[in-house]
Amino acid sequence: MRHFLDITDLSADELRNVLALAGRPAGSLGRPLDGLGVALVFEKPSNRTRQSMEMAVVQLGGHPVYTRGDEVQFDTREPVEDVARTMSGYHGMLCARVFRHVTVERLAAAATVPVVNMLSDRSHPMQALADVLTMRQVLGPLLDRSVAWVGDYNNVARSLGEACMLLGAHLRYACPIGYGPVDAELERLSLLGQGRVEAFTRADDAVKGVDAVHTDTWTSMGQEAEKETRHRAFEGFSVTSELMSLAAPGAGFYHCMPAYRGLEVAADVMDGPASKAIAQGHNRLHASRALLAFLMGVRS
Repeated sequence: MRHFLDITDLSADELRNVLALAGRPAGSLGRPLDGLGVALVFEKPSNRTRQSMEMAVVQLGGHPVYTRGDEVQFDTREPVEDVARTMSGYHGMLCARVFRHVTVERLAAAATVPVVNMLSDRSHPMQALADVLTMRQVLGPLLDRSVAWVGDYNNVARSLGEACMLLGAHLRYACPIGYGPVDAELERLSLLGQGRVEAFTRADDAVKGVDAVHTDTWTSMGQEAEKETRHRAFEGFSVTSELMSLAAPGAGFYHCMPAYRGLEVAADVMDGPASKAIAQGHNRLHASRALLAFLMGVRS
């Protein structure tokens, strides 16, 4: 039994296997979830995650059961461990989108079926799968390709870094002082693979000559009280057409969405020809289907 809480729960070869599965038509993966339920527990609202996961389960022959966080009320109505043990008796897999990463860790420790992290405060591995899948479709193999992240070193940035390092891409983080990865985190990432990871405090330094530019909202769910402070701190970190012009010719722009035009990205970039954001969103389905199939024993 395998859990998927972080990108690093996969080896580099296994990550490439999942990406290969994501490139195959849905019907070619069989029905590994035939007759099985899949619990989808959401403490946080979602568009792409819910849509992609429900359809991925259906395409693999399973039955998705969407459950709101206020229905289970982890550690209020009943302990996380009781939810995990009970749902393991109903379903072939348990997936959760939560506020705190420790919640998915506790689910995995207690469950007797695979547990998938659909998002936590530490990691967003499902998004990272779609990110690297999209870049591979545009750029081909990511070995020695260069990727810039502009903005907050958040859960999306962390998981993207892990995926890039495993695939041999070089990653440059551009974050305001106080919002970037600490040295220990940079060292951890650098040990994951052949890729090189660097941190900058100016966006233009990080973006020069890269093949792909990624960003995300400056204020994630749960950080609303910090919104004004963050907006001041992130001045100069908007991805504009001027910033994109410093990247390699033909470089793509990537955003996990929802996007806030005029803040972390200019409208003409988000909606322009370089933007791969909608393709990323669509690839959430293909990546999710591949990951669930992989956890059920399907290989490319």
